[in-house]
Amino acid sequence: MTAYRIDQILVCLLITVMARAEVQEVLSSECKQFFYMGTQPRGLEEQPFKKICQFYQGKPRFFTLYDTFSHIPVYSAYTFKRSDGYKKADVPWMYEPQLSMVSGSREMQQFPSEELHKSFEDSQAVLDDYSNSVIFERGQLNPDEHQAGPDDKAATYTLTNIVPQVREFNIGPWKNHEHGIRQRLNNYCRGTAFVVTGVTTSGHTIRRHNINRLGIPTYLWSAYCCVNFDHNAPYAVRSKFPAFAAYGLNDRESNRVQEMSVQHLEDFLKRVTYVGSSFQIFYDNCVPPGNVNGPLISS
Repeated sequence: MTAYRIDQILVCLLITVMARAEVQEVLSSECKQFFYMGTQPRGLEEQPFKKICQFYQGKPRFFTLYDTFSHIPVYSAYTFKRSDGYKKADVPWMYEPQLSMVSGSREMQQFPSEELHKSFEDSQAVLDDYSNSVIFERGQLNPDEHQAGPDDKAATYTLTNIVPQVREFNIGPWKNHEHGIRQRLNNYCRGTAFVVTGVTTSGHTIRRHNINRLGIPTYLWSAYCCVNFDHNAPYAVRSKFPAFAAYGLNDRESNRVQEMSVQHLEDFLKRVTYVGSSFQIFYDNCVPPGNVNGPLISS
């Protein structure tokens, strides 16, 4: 048997050991913690997306609904952790074994050699997809600055949490929005804040070797739900609880992030993307059980 053949066999064995699929059809109890009332956004049930409970260092860290055709997440859902806002810049980029094989680890893994990339690049993005892009950067839907502990921060550095963001939008209006939400939830959310951040697409792609590889988001959007908040906060802040939302155009220009009620965001997404008429981000519109008045509405 040639050395090359032996190397091939070892590569296959390594992939099998590393990758055990746990992409879910029904949301597991351990991953329901990332959704308000344990309930996913509704209105996307008919779409052929993959549900990924993202594991790192033995624990579930957040949830991603992933589009294996466009190789980008549709949304990431996470619980906000009070944070100083610092980025954990020394983390290697990772991929998701749950999308690559039928047995092995459910933990996200550091990217292997280029030869191993070919075993899973049909189902997810790889580093080469971003390597020659000048306009776009790797933009996190679950940003590390919304997480506190080193492991929760590190877990956000998987490409299944990444979409191509125009640089000017990523480091400008969208980053400012992430900072503002971090400060608001740090200061005024007294309980758990549930966040869902997603994208819309229009068919434009990043190509590699003349093949469509990455869907380019047209808009980024985000919404949070925190039912236990500071009722003594100034009205300008209090009116943005228990839930609020925003979206922005992923472009160099006209990319201002607009804040609005979650219901207004849902109406916008129903017009511009493939969500159903029943689309709802948070269970019962983030109305706490027993609250007959419903959330404050602002636009």
